[in-house]
Amino acid sequence: MDLFNTSTNANLLPFDGEVNYYGSIMSLAKAQDYYEKLLQHIHWENDKAIIFGKLIITKRKVAWYGDKPFDYTYSKTTKSALPWIKELLELKEMVEQKTGETFNSCLLNLYHSGEEGMAWHSDGEKDLKKNGAIASLSFGAERKFSFKHKHTKQSVFVHLEKGSLLVMKGATQTNWLHRLPPTKKVKTQRINLTFRTIES
Repeated sequence: MDLFNTSTNANLLPFDGEVNYYGSIMSLAKAQDYYEKLLQHIHWENDKAIIFGKLIITKRKVAWYGDKPFDYTYSKTTKSALPWIKELLELKEMVEQKTGETFNSCLLNLYHSGEEGMAWHSDGEKDLKKNGAIASLSFGAERKFSFKHKHTKQSVFVHLEKGSLLVMKGATQTNWLHRLPPTKKVKTQRINLTFRTIES
């Protein structure tokens, strides 16, 4: 099911979860300005994952920020949150006003080209608020984002525009997988911010 250019915030999932796509929530000029500032000011590091007992260093870069130095463990590695920078606080406030949700942390990803992506997964880490909202902001290259039901295998996808907001909540992580499929068509960088709530 193609959800291309869906700018309504109606639920994109047919059942067993809730995903709202708001489309772009800022002007293209503002989105470009944030993209450049995030590239420059975020403390980017190559991501690490332990797969089959082996430490893997990814090309994709990540950063982890929050209200306090939360520990966040995924792929059997742990990160400690850095203090917010001005641009992240501005974007957090913008997202909170738009969604009516509150967040205390943000995981950022930097993809250098379309050849870097994310495999099927769900965000079910024990540190995360159960069924809490995860708000995703996109800057830079526009990319396809896919969902697949864990049991029926039904799938939907949406194209994430510059400056766009997508929110996953409710039972989405329990029942659906999501991924950022790699593509050779996209040659430019994308920054993704996922605002979350850590329960400590």
